[in-house]
Amino acid sequence: MRELTMHQVDAFADRVFGGNPAAVLVLDDWLPDAVLQAIAEENNLAETAFARRAAAGWDLRWFTPVHEVDFCGHATLATAHVLAAELGEAGELAFHTRVGRLAVTRTDDRYVLDIPALPPEPADPPPSLVAELFGGQVQAVFRNFENLFVELPDEAAVRAVVPDLLRIAGLHPLGLVVTGRGASADIASRYFAPSYGIPEDPVTGSIHATLVPYWAAKLGRTVLSAVQCSRRGGRLGCRLQGDRVLLSGQAVTFMRGVVRLPG
Repeated sequence: MRELTMHQVDAFADRVFGGNPAAVLVLDDWLPDAVLQAIAEENNLAETAFARRAAAGWDLRWFTPVHEVDFCGHATLATAHVLAAELGEAGELAFHTRVGRLAVTRTDDRYVLDIPALPPEPADPPPSLVAELFGGQVQAVFRNFENLFVELPDEAAVRAVVPDLLRIAGLHPLGLVVTGRGASADIASRYFAPSYGIPEDPVTGSIHATLVPYWAAKLGRTVLSAVQCSRRGGRLGCRLQGDRVLLSGQAVTFMRGVVRLPG
């Protein structure tokens, strides 16, 4: 029986039971994709991250309970936390991923995640489902390569959304982000991806690759704060820097355990 060490980390959180949990396994080499997927399904977290050392930095992959994904911010932050806080890796951590190079630096107890900016693209015409779900509240609709974004009037409207998960799943392959001008931060948002096994994601780094350039243009500044209004909640510091977005937050280790694989 083969044994692997796994950490579970609450990302974008300053305490356990906050932010977004992700499982992280640092491997000597990739396991078969079916095994990686089975581990993620067994964990039943929004994402399980798998990292292996590369010639320059780390290769990084992310799996939801149902499939591999192209982009995940919180599990990247969680992986950096495991490498730095649990395994003693120092300096900038560079990750090679499906969306290119991501990097994380650590200062004291905070991490800064450097991701590509994904400016909003037109969603024209917007899916009719948006009007059916949100009616006259819709201020704008836009998209990126993996999600549809709906702007609502304010943070209160974002918090009040009662998601119809079955109908939102019909947007597949897109997830759904609702956003509004924040009251407790500059940007408020929530994220739903039920067709990927994620009814509501507690805190999502990747959606801010688009939210930050969108709100930076609307608010006329490049340094912003963000709150994700899920039950667990999370806060992110945000900076638009050219064609990159810098997200800052904390992370804490909830659990360290052993995965036992047959054979």
